[in-house]
Amino acid sequence: MQLNDATVEELVKDTVDQDRLEDLKQEAQSHDKPLQELLVERKEVSDKELTKLYGESIGAELVELNNYKIDTELLSHIPEHIARQYKAVLFEMDESNNHAKVAIADPGDLPAVDSLEKLLGTDIDIYIATDEDINKVLDQYKGNLDSEITKVVPETTTHNTEEEVGEEEVAEDSPVAKTVNLLIEYAVKENASDIHIEPREGLVQVRYRIDGVLQEANTLPKNLMAALVSRIKIMANIKIDEHRRAQDGRFKIQSGQGTIALRVSVLPIMDGEKIVMRLLDESARALTLQELGFNATALERMQRAMDQSHGMILVTGPTGAGKSTTLYSVLSGLNSPDVNISTVEDPVEYRIHGVNQTQVNPKAGMTFANGLRALLRQDPNIIMVGEIRDGETANLAVQAALTGHLVLSTLHTNNAATTLPRLLDMGAEPFLISSTVRVVVGQRLVRRLCGECRQSYQPEGEELEQIKQDFHIERALPHINENLKKFHQEIKQQQESQDRYGEQSSQDTSEDQPGQDEQEETQETSAEAGTATSETSQLLPPKELDIDNFTVYKAGEGCDACNGRGYSGRIGIYEVLEVDETISKMIVENATSDDIQTAAIDNGLMTMQLDGFMKCLKGDTSLQEVLRVTRE
Repeated sequence: MQLNDATVEELVKDTVDQDRLEDLKQEAQSHDKPLQELLVERKEVSDKELTKLYGESIGAELVELNNYKIDTELLSHIPEHIARQYKAVLFEMDESNNHAKVAIADPGDLPAVDSLEKLLGTDIDIYIATDEDINKVLDQYKGNLDSEITKVVPETTTHNTEEEVGEEEVAEDSPVAKTVNLLIEYAVKENASDIHIEPREGLVQVRYRIDGVLQEANTLPKNLMAALVSRIKIMANIKIDEHRRAQDGRFKIQSGQGTIALRVSVLPIMDGEKIVMRLLDESARALTLQELGFNATALERMQRAMDQSHGMILVTGPTGAGKSTTLYSVLSGLNSPDVNISTVEDPVEYRIHGVNQTQVNPKAGMTFANGLRALLRQDPNIIMVGEIRDGETANLAVQAALTGHLVLSTLHTNNAATTLPRLLDMGAEPFLISSTVRVVVGQRLVRRLCGECRQSYQPEGEELEQIKQDFHIERALPHINENLKKFHQEIKQQQESQDRYGEQSSQDTSEDQPGQDEQEETQETSAEAGTATSETSQLLPPKELDIDNFTVYKAGEGCDACNGRGYSGRIGIYEVLEVDETISKMIVENATSDDIQTAAIDNGLMTMQLDGFMKCLKGDTSLQEVLRVTRE
């Protein structure tokens, strides 16, 4: 549902402060962005709330489709291509009474409503639903990946793998092209970050990386491999007749979720050419640091560094730890019309409106160091260098931070404390590091527990003692309780804000809402019990930790919501080391990373493991997950 700015303004005039609305209208115009997108992005109104307001304005009731059991037989009354064209789904039908209920993204589309009524040949009640809910139901038209590929892959061999691939085999409507489209479509549906297509001795193995873990998705006949490689090379605009060296390319597709960019890497191996495709959702907005999982203390430290006009913010961790995502979130928080932000990246993964982004190209002489030199002549306020890989880049970044620029970058080190000695190893002067580096963020990604099937338990005996030892809980107890206190204060503030909004929005409708007292009582009971809301899977941890008696969570057996995995999505665990006077002095004195780590912990640093433990108390992840990614 895409609404024009005038309609959106009319819908939210009673729920969003007028001055705030005017500011957002001007920002939307200056950034050439829809007001609807900006309001949702800034959390002034949720997509569900906006959908409900629009429905009320045209007399259509909001329906939450996840409350209905919609099977394939029911869906089949509306052909898939029509359902996708109108973004409409049949969710209830009573053939005896010649009556049906249909949810549609835009009930104001009268020709669509008329067509659906004629198609079903019955009276229909029209409801409105969010795009997200409708897209989830539309996905049910498809079977599983195996059955869909069986429909398009020919049973007979198409050609010998040693022969040249013919044009007809890689054409748009060929079985191979349809197979590639299905592999990508299901990867998007499964929220996979990578697709691995690997030739083996007698078959082609297809694997998806989901929540950081590789899982086999399908196997294909070996005779398809050559055509499969050629088709993907054509899509990525790389040489199809080059089989002896590695090649890189990229292309974009449109999906129900928006624009997906695929970064393609082709590598010759013993059994042929292996392909890895990285999926990047270009339509996804940059999450805030709070949404990424930064705790209250870490947020305060990050904000202090972001408020500085110069200095360095460094993010560290292994490949795939989410460092780029964190930097993009920081950039989005700093992005405004009155600052010039320039980046040099390898590769440019996400586009940020209003930011000047440069792609590294070593063949053309555009390295990180040369790119950074060029950026300094572009009058920047804020600079992002994708990665500090060598001493030259490190020294240039330090000099840029000294000369009035805010510099953001990443390094590959195990934790925040080891980053500072690493810069010394690269040849940067100790006194320059101590005076330029503001914060260092160490991070990892852990799998998020499924909110539907996770299980709670209280550790006892040997397990409890082992947890205390692994997470150093007794030593960190004051810092843990301080963060628990801040977390509950945030929850209280959010609840008060929601109560104010609820009172405002119910003034004109309370008389028409039977059972509202019972609903409010249920909501209060749920909040006290710490149950998850529909917006978040987070539970309420204790207000103060009893180290001998606490509840954590583990993965369940799996359910429909998580496709039987027990986990769904990922969340970051972080440590934010602030370079204060004590740490600064230790850098100048060439202190070891262990000494820096100890001093930082004494000064309130929540290590990644402790941050992970806090997220275990909140039901976000499991202790096993945290230990899996933090043990060295």
